[in-house]
Amino acid sequence: MIIILKESATDEQISHVVARVESFGLQAHLSKGTYRTVVGVIGDEAKIQAAPLLAIPGVAEAVPIMPAYKLASRKAHPQPTVVHVGSGDAVTKIGGGHFGMIAGPCAIESAERLDSIAGDIKAAGANLLRGGAFKPRTSPYAFQGLGEEGLKILREVGDKHSLPVVTEAIDPRHVEMIAEYTDMIQLGARNMQNFVLLTEVGKTGKPVLLKRGMAATIQDLLMSAEYVVANGTTDVVLCERGVKSFDNSCRNMLDIAAVPQIQQLSHLPIIVDPSHATGRPELIPACALAAAASGADGVHIEVHNCPEEAMSDGPQALLPAQYAEVAKQIRAVAKVVGKTF
Repeated sequence: MIIILKESATDEQISHVVARVESFGLQAHLSKGTYRTVVGVIGDEAKIQAAPLLAIPGVAEAVPIMPAYKLASRKAHPQPTVVHVGSGDAVTKIGGGHFGMIAGPCAIESAERLDSIAGDIKAAGANLLRGGAFKPRTSPYAFQGLGEEGLKILREVGDKHSLPVVTEAIDPRHVEMIAEYTDMIQLGARNMQNFVLLTEVGKTGKPVLLKRGMAATIQDLLMSAEYVVANGTTDVVLCERGVKSFDNSCRNMLDIAAVPQIQQLSHLPIIVDPSHATGRPELIPACALAAAASGADGVHIEVHNCPEEAMSDGPQALLPAQYAEVAKQIRAVAKVVGKTF
């Protein structure tokens, strides 16, 4: 960190800044110029990052050298992280050149329906099954999920088709139960900055799928990932799923530029969810292909075998045959940019 002092800073104030830095167990390197005096902080920046340095008399700026998301940063971990999801014969790798194909219905509705969809997506090339057991809904009267019964169905169907499974946690009280049944825990857009939930999920050690909030910056997303990593879970997959825009032609606005930006800033894998980004099935294939071409580490697509009967997000789901066609195209594009499955 570099602390830049005001031109008017007195010798007494400068000495106080140096003493304050040293009080944190850090070294202070003083550099006096014609117009500015700079104090270089040498040591672990984390010790001083939360200190109110701008409140010290004479201080003009405090400029961090390392980003606030230290553990999630590419500077701290130059090599890309490869996240392993599942166990035994059903292991999916995401990141470091490995491409994740996550698919399934928004909500788990019955064992028979999930079994049918899982068989179809597995045949099409999906390598991770998703399905919601607890659903955060805008309306309190909408279907809220099957709860633990849904988790049991997800586990049984995943095992039957040798697919690792991922589902969303929306309440810290459910985290232990969800960790028992699933291979990966999803944190949705609405909970991206639910720091209590992030902390509890981080403590499980389970791989995490962290979705970008609807109004979150890239910095916000990486700081949320830092919460999870700092609490013990190093296997975090980030997900771009669209942000709010002035244009209401789509459900959200897909920020495809977030993919290469995050890959420059962080070692964590980044995937794209074109289903939530667009909310329109006719746009999902093009956006999924754009995601693969941008170098994303995977795609997350909603699939349902009868969208008109879906209990959640039916209008944005692809039919299994549609998914099979786009999955073939996604794999072809992903291979061109060096991804493996």
